[in-house]
Amino acid sequence: MSSLNGDGATPQQPRIGVLALQGDFAEHIHMLSEIGITAVEVRKVQQLSEIDGMIIPGGESTTIVKLLGMFDFVDELRSQVESGMALWGTCAGMIVIARELADPYPTPLNLLDIRVARNYFGRQVDSFESELEIDGVEGDHMRAVFIRAPIVIDTGIGVEILARVPAIDDRPEQAVAVKKGRVLATSFHPELTRDTRMHSLFVELAEEARSDSVRRSTEETRSIV
Repeated sequence: MSSLNGDGATPQQPRIGVLALQGDFAEHIHMLSEIGITAVEVRKVQQLSEIDGMIIPGGESTTIVKLLGMFDFVDELRSQVESGMALWGTCAGMIVIARELADPYPTPLNLLDIRVARNYFGRQVDSFESELEIDGVEGDHMRAVFIRAPIVIDTGIGVEILARVPAIDDRPEQAVAVKKGRVLATSFHPELTRDTRMHSLFVELAEEARSDSVRRSTEETRSIV
């Protein structure tokens, strides 16, 4: 999860931020602290160049998209992801980073090649939990919390489906966790459980970004310019 610094002695953590403009960012920060990661609350676009990975939390997707635009995050966030920064969208965050929605709003940021349907399982009162088997996560099935959750209805080339929620009543099995490169998206809320394995998986992606020499050289060039 971590590596050694230049003198070969002191472990260095990947630098992880949680978008703190709206939503349940505090819960993600707590979960990361449970696995020894001190995350930062991201409220300014300048912070994006200081982190290796960022989580966009659950909340209200339309509000999050509006705030990202209002505070000039969109272009810089896209640039950072293209240069190799790790990104994880949970629930509303999945909607925000999708390529396209089956719904008229909001306009997603097209950071992951997926088509998403919002509120697929219904309203808040229709929230539920399910046991999921997740590729890349060892051990028992993960207890997943779904609250007004989206689902992935289409994936682009190279997007891996990591988990599907089993068929429920008249609804078929649906994709609820996907990944391409260092970009991860989940329909459910791992931060609302005590299971830290999804957060550990994301830390591994951020660690890859931290030790990516190509990304480091890109950041150094951008800072000079």
